[in-house]
Amino acid sequence: MPARTDLTTDLFHTVGRFRRQLRRTAGGSFAGVTQSQAELLRLVGRRPDISVREAAEELSLAANTASTLVSKLTADQLLVRSVDPDDRRIGRLRLTEPAQQLADQTRASRRAALDVVLNQLDDEQISDLTKGLNVLAEM
Repeated sequence: MPARTDLTTDLFHTVGRFRRQLRRTAGGSFAGVTQSQAELLRLVGRRPDISVREAAEELSLAANTASTLVSKLTADQLLVRSVDPDDRRIGRLRLTEPAQQLADQTRASRRAALDVVLNQLDDEQISDLTKGLNVLAEM
């Protein structure tokens, strides 16, 4: 069995390389934003009307960090923050229409690129990948 530090290094390298290759193949989504900002935008694009608190929890961000990201992205006209009609203490997030269109197009492009690769795998590779994803999800 490989040493855990080697596994750690291999995991970071492989996941990072996978993400970079997918971005290169399918194109990036939000130019000119930080990785944290892009992650928030992608999350809100997938889950419109998510609360700021839920987004912070989903991305493992401190509340003040999430608030800072929201403020910046709102000022840059990529994100819209509104007050929850049932509880005025809750902020709800949506992408602006142009940002939502970009997020949808990029997501579709990435899915298509990934589908091409996944369709080339045999049943055993799909099974191994599924098991690996389950382990990552548990981590």
